[in-house]
Amino acid sequence: MDKTDSALATPTRVKIKVVTTYLPSHSQPDQEQYTFAYTINISNEGDVPVQLLSRHWVITDADDDVQEVRGEGVVGEQPVIPPGEAFRYTSGATLATPVGCMQGSYTMVTRVPGEPAGASFEVPVPAFTLHTPTALH
Repeated sequence: MDKTDSALATPTRVKIKVVTTYLPSHSQPDQEQYTFAYTINISNEGDVPVQLLSRHWVITDADDDVQEVRGEGVVGEQPVIPPGEAFRYTSGATLATPVGCMQGSYTMVTRVPGEPAGASFEVPVPAFTLHTPTALH
């Protein structure tokens, strides 16, 4: 496999795992503010480095109110993730209801040392639930 084939195979080799936590100390249910933390682990299971350039989130609460968030990088960084390694970060979201969901994508490029950045590609983040401990049974 030459470098071109290798770079093209990489997008399907980026894996996303999400863990969510309700933050009661940052929430005010009486004012319809429910705050959640989410920790995302981005693993590069390919054979060339990848760089996360930007993010796009669609956050939906139980009333079907939607917030859309786009921005460069994550938590102030545009990390380069070498093959076989991962980048983990924690961020947060506030909803007006005790239940909601998020989904989105990351725009990434391959970053082979000494070569120009590869073509950008999207890594989807499947929907995950945000909920207070008692909201779902």
